[in-house]
Amino acid sequence: MVFSSITFLFCFLPVVLLLYYVCRSIVWKNVILLIASLLFYAWGEPVYVILMILSILFNYYAGREIEAAHKKSSLAFAVIVNLLILGYFKYSGFLVDTVNSIFGTSFVNKRLALPIGISFYTFQAMSYLIDVYRGDSKGQKNVLTFAVYITMFPQLIAGPIVRYQDIENQLNGRTPDADDFREGIPMFVKGFFKKVVLANVIGSLHTQILAMGMSNISAMTAWLGALAYTLQIFNDFSGYSDMAIGLGKMFGFIFIENFRLPYTATSIQDFWRKWHISLSSWFKEYVYIPLGGNRRGTARTYVNLWTVFLLTGIWHGAGWTFIFWGIYHGFFNVLERCFLGKWLKQEKFRPLAHIYAVFVVLIGWIFFRADTIGQAFSFIRYMFVPHS
Repeated sequence: MVFSSITFLFCFLPVVLLLYYVCRSIVWKNVILLIASLLFYAWGEPVYVILMILSILFNYYAGREIEAAHKKSSLAFAVIVNLLILGYFKYSGFLVDTVNSIFGTSFVNKRLALPIGISFYTFQAMSYLIDVYRGDSKGQKNVLTFAVYITMFPQLIAGPIVRYQDIENQLNGRTPDADDFREGIPMFVKGFFKKVVLANVIGSLHTQILAMGMSNISAMTAWLGALAYTLQIFNDFSGYSDMAIGLGKMFGFIFIENFRLPYTATSIQDFWRKWHISLSSWFKEYVYIPLGGNRRGTARTYVNLWTVFLLTGIWHGAGWTFIFWGIYHGFFNVLERCFLGKWLKQEKFRPLAHIYAVFVVLIGWIFFRADTIGQAFSFIRYMFVPHS
């Protein structure tokens, strides 16, 4: 089920909101939200509800154990289990294909259907475990409350990634009212417009251009296709996030802003402060800083940056194009740390800085969208090199 579907808009959401606001007790509100979230998840893939419930139970008891024992080994074990589950469903096919292509083997690749939202709820679970170990949050003693945190359908499909400590008090202490409902509607409508009117229409243009075949398109048409995808992916991602934030507000939750006009950026560093903010914050808090951040010398800082962006690419998808896209963004982040960032911050270079940022991002989306790295380079060649 998706937010823009008729079933969700005119059946699922009205019924859930009615039941939610009829209940006075916050416990019953959480029960309604949990049942609704499981039904929402099961609509497309009923079998994977079992996986989600197992993940909830495992991370709930892991959090209790980590808080009680405060052992790094307990945290490491829980994080590894989460990563193995995510890796099995999301990356096992890619790894088998890679091994077969490199070593000439013929291992059978059983393509698994990717459980919806597994990347998001796995990252949320790991942030909870790490925060409990650090003492930034208390372990949740109520399994119902923890299950609501993991399964909340407003942000289950496309984020934002909600850290436990950001909504810990809201899980059992929110008091949703008519004002929350009224404030959530405009945000949801804005996201709906981005997704249905802008992303889908612009995306159809990009699809038509690709269908023409690269050898049959002019340089201008190639540029139009790249620009269309650049606009489509922003309106798609940010549209879903806006709808999630609006829905969260209707249920009394406050989720962080996830996109802040990223195409107004004047550097790639600035772009990542405005694009998928919850994901950037997650990697900064749980990967970049623990690796040492910028506190262990220049060379180590560059390695840490490249590591973060490599993982960012892998997180987005299982394929060499995603890995290349992550390394590509890491390169420009390192370049700006070296010297380029100082120039870009100068007022006289501001217009050029904006053009540079948008250009780098646009070229990066070509790799993100392509099926292979070679296909991406071919498309870029048609953008710049005249052909008959």
